[in-house]
Amino acid sequence: MPVLNSIADSADEMAGWRQHIHQNPEIGLDCHQTAAFVAERLRAFGVDEIHEGIGKTGIVALIRGRGEGSVIGLRADMDALPMPETTGKDYASQVEGRMHACGHDGHTTMLLGAAKYLAETRNFAGTVALIFQPAEETGEGAHAMVNEGIMDRFDVSQVYALHTSPMHDLGTFCTRPGPYMAAVGDFDIRIKGRGGHGAYPQRSQDPVAAALVMGNALQTIVARNADANDEVVLSITEIHAGSAFNVIPAEARLGGTIRCFSTEARDMVRRRIREICEGVAAGMGVTVEVRSSIDLDPTINHGLETALASEVAQEVSGEGGLLIEEHPHMGGEDFGAMLAARPGCFLFLGQGKGPMVHETNFDFNDAVAPVGASFFARLIEKALPLG
Repeated sequence: MPVLNSIADSADEMAGWRQHIHQNPEIGLDCHQTAAFVAERLRAFGVDEIHEGIGKTGIVALIRGRGEGSVIGLRADMDALPMPETTGKDYASQVEGRMHACGHDGHTTMLLGAAKYLAETRNFAGTVALIFQPAEETGEGAHAMVNEGIMDRFDVSQVYALHTSPMHDLGTFCTRPGPYMAAVGDFDIRIKGRGGHGAYPQRSQDPVAAALVMGNALQTIVARNADANDEVVLSITEIHAGSAFNVIPAEARLGGTIRCFSTEARDMVRRRIREICEGVAAGMGVTVEVRSSIDLDPTINHGLETALASEVAQEVSGEGGLLIEEHPHMGGEDFGAMLAARPGCFLFLGQGKGPMVHETNFDFNDAVAPVGASFFARLIEKALPLG
């Protein structure tokens, strides 16, 4: 695969960066050490500007080319997950209960590799905005940085991102125009009644019985309220109630997730959840509170930008190295917030088949980092050509 020579020469250095980040995982918006490490590297590369503390610990760094042109954003996420690691690697997490199980250490490394090359060569006309983002896993980071105005502040015209994939061969790319990753909404349903003895249910107001009815009724939303042509998922993933066989509890709780590809479908599902739960509660003599947590926008790739990214991916990966996927994924990705603000494209980059992301034995494959860095670099050179 045609990896850029100077990036290939930096492969060992990039592996060192990645393994350092892997050993020191941080979660959520609190990526202070990781951001400091990134900023230190960027200063050493000689980028033109570094803006820190955006979205708490996010960074936007600028590299100017050799002529006038537009600004293109390249994004990498920096945060890890609150889970143990079982890889057994020499560079395994040194922080108990935290690990880079989704490859964000590799994403950050690939963008650093591209930054080093672009700062050295500057074979483009325009500006690169390097976006290092915290809190992808919690769904907060992209929104936080967009809400602080990075697209307008740095005049970003397009934005691109890569995500490693352990389901595809090393060095292959996957993407598609249009909807690619789902909008995500979580729900939390809390039911309150009056507890009592299990032998005398008539003396209680049973929240467990209400929860069972609500759970069954919620399953009708996709089947009877969603358009049959829409792709919508509603999954109840939590049920909590009771502590003894012979005691009717006073409270019960249901929780779950919503996945779809339009804000209209998401809003319809959330409205029907509330209507169904409030109706059941009124009919069964209990009270209910329905809460929704942070929502992720759908990740919707734009046509022209996806065509450009696909052309570059094909160039970097070689013949047969690009897959245009027929169907979108029901997984979520907070990069959707950036694509809602500016046109761009999100792609998966195969690292070779192995443990799935979010598994305790997942590890980013350092061999793929030069491929991702080359993609970012060639994208800039192709989108912002000199002359």
